[in-house]
Amino acid sequence: MEMPTERARELRRDATDVERRLWSALRDRRLRGYRFRRQHPIGDFIVDFACTRHRLIVEADGGQHAGSEADRHRTALLEGEGWRVMRFWNNDILANTEGVVLAILQELSAE
Repeated sequence: MEMPTERARELRRDATDVERRLWSALRDRRLRGYRFRRQHPIGDFIVDFACTRHRLIVEADGGQHAGSEADRHRTALLEGEGWRVMRFWNNDILANTEGVVLAILQELSAE
């Protein structure tokens, strides 16, 4: 069985164009000094992006996530552990990266 850290490394290596676009805005504390990790293991899950200090998860969702009961369950479990979860559709990230980044920043500022 593959370990979560090994799977996370695979996911980082095989990032989608959408994940790369969002990561370029979040990496290296570019977003007002907030530190994000990508493909970060949390319990049994690997989340797309996490600001661990502020317990914020950002997920980039493709069409396969539309109406996903598994995603709702996963979000509920993560929120039950004290995480805030933001989900953005891939097409929104590509078409309006700045707006997505501003929404993330607003959520981080709302603490």
